[in-house]
Parts: sequence; C-alpha cells; structure tokens
Amino acid sequence: QVQLVESGGGLVQPGGSLRLSCAASGSTSDITVMVWYRQAPGKERELVATISRSGTTNYADSMKGRFTISRDNLKNTVYLQMNSLKPEDTAVYYCNARRFGANYWGKGTLVTVSS
Repeated sequence: QVQLVESGGGLVQPGGSLRLSCAASGSTSDITVMVWYRQAPGKERELVATISRSGTTNYADSMKGRFTISRDNLKNTVYLQMNSLKPEDTAVYYCNARRFGANYWGKGTLVTVSS
C-alpha cells in the first residue's frame, strides 16, 4: 500500500506561483510513475504532468512552459512548481502513484487563482 498526502495549495493571484508537494509513504520503493492530475469545478479530472522514477517527465500541452514536475526519491516526494498561474488553473490537484499496475491517490489540495 501507498499513502499520498498533498500540500501547498491555496489562493494566489493571476500571474503568481505555487509549489505543490506530494509526500508518499508505505511501500514506496516500487513506485514507478508519479502523476499530478487536476479537477476543476464541473469538469473531468485531467492529467497535468508525469515523472518516472528515472526523472523522465511529460506534461499536458496547456501546462508546458509554466509547470515543472520534479521528484526527490530520497524524500519520497514529488513536487509541482506552477508559475504564471491563470484563473483557469483553479482546481483540486491530486497526486497519483503507480505501483505494480495499481493506482494510489491522495485526497487533493485546492488551488484557487483569483484576484
């Protein structure tokens, strides 16, 4: 089993930045890919960015150049640095870990971009 706890969400003005963290605990040594998703009000959950254990990253097109995913394997933590935030980035951001074909989810952290 893997437990995930997200943190770092909050209220930020348009153009501002936030860094989200996702701390993993439990059976973390076999986690392969870690992923950030988000779900805006009234919309489906969408993929934001992925990072493999070796550090290979992928981003949704709308996040490229503004968001950066990174991973500290020693701390079992994945980060999402979000810059140039827009009101449409308002969402609950979820951390996901993949291990032996299973998906584990955190409870999410709310990001609100508003003036």
